[in-house]
Amino acid sequence: MSNSASGMAVNDDCKLKFLELKAKRNFRFIVFKIDEKIQQVTVDRLGKPDESYDDFTAAMPPNECRYAVFDFDFITDENCQKSKIFFIAWSPDTSKVRSKMLYASSKDRFKRELDGIQVELQATDPSEMSMDIIKSRAI
Repeated sequence: MSNSASGMAVNDDCKLKFLELKAKRNFRFIVFKIDEKIQQVTVDRLGKPDESYDDFTAAMPPNECRYAVFDFDFITDENCQKSKIFFIAWSPDTSKVRSKMLYASSKDRFKRELDGIQVELQATDPSEMSMDIIKSRAI
């Protein structure tokens, strides 16, 4: 169990599932949540390899904060198949202030536990993590 600066521990399962996404590509995405009762970041949902970006955005609760990673496949202008791992801090305007503060204060430490993140996004509503934004940040 790793300890974050905010006193929030990171469940080992978070790191193990991330390594599976990165190395084995067992998942398209992982959604993480902070379990305040046990003061830990835990895995909330795993996206199967055949799930889409729409499935991913639908997994984000409209009124609660989450962290997520998404493995984005794309083809470059030179016709090369590439992949980038995005870290998304989801903090909707409608979520509780305490929750937003907790997620904001734990984010950097949690992100450091996940070695291999290439792009970071902060989103407060779905438009801030649209496919157009993902594509523009990937290239």
